[in-house]
Amino acid sequence: MSELYSPILLTLMLALCVTLILLPLATPIAWWLAQGRGRGREVVGAVVTLPLVLPPTVLGFYLLLALGPFGPGGALASLWGARTLAFSFTGLVIGSIIASLPFMVQPLRNAFAAIESEVLETADTLGASRWQRFRRVVLPLARPGYLVGAIMTFAHTMGEFGVVLMIGGNIPGQTKVLSIAIYDFVERLEWERAHVLAGGMVVFGFVVIWSSLVLGRDRERSEN
Repeated sequence: MSELYSPILLTLMLALCVTLILLPLATPIAWWLAQGRGRGREVVGAVVTLPLVLPPTVLGFYLLLALGPFGPGGALASLWGARTLAFSFTGLVIGSIIASLPFMVQPLRNAFAAIESEVLETADTLGASRWQRFRRVVLPLARPGYLVGAIMTFAHTMGEFGVVLMIGGNIPGQTKVLSIAIYDFVERLEWERAHVLAGGMVVFGFVVIWSSLVLGRDRERSEN
C-alpha cells in the first residue's frame, strides 16, 4: 500500500508548496502585466506563458541543465555539500513553479485588468497609500482570480508528467509523484494499481473543472 500512498502524499505536498509559493510570487508579475505601462510587458508576458506551448520534455530538458551539477542549481546545491538540485524534491518544486507559473499569473492578470481605473483613482483621492489601496481594494476585488489561480496551479502540479520525469526521475519517496507512479505501474503491467491512481486523478480533474466553472459563474453574477 505504501507504493500507492507515498506518491499521493508526495504529490499533494509538491502541489501545496508550489501553490503557496506562487501566490505571492505571481502577484507582482500579474499586477505589472495588467496595470503597468512598460514597453517590455508583452515580452515578459510571452516568457511567462511559454510553458503552456513548450513541450514538457523541452522545458524539462533545460531545467535539468539549469538544476544539474554544471548549472546554477549545482552551484547553489554546493553550498550544503550536494552536487545537484535535479532528482530531488527541491528540484521538483523549482521546476514545477516554472511550469505552473502561467496557471497562476493569467487568472490574476485577468482579475487585476478587470478592476476599473475609477475605483483605484477613488482610493487615491481618499488618501490611501499604494499598499492600503492594494490590500483594501485590489485584493478583495481580485479574490476570484486568486481562487481560480490557486485551483489551476494545484491541479496542474498534481498532473504534471514530462517536466517532473525529466528533472526528478523515479525515486520512491523523493521524486516519484502520482503521474510517474501511474506510468511505472503500467510499465510493470500492474493494471489494478494504475487504475486506482488514474481513476482518482479523473475524479480530481472533474472536481477542479467543476469548481472553476462555479467560480466563473459566481463572478459573472456578482459583476451583473
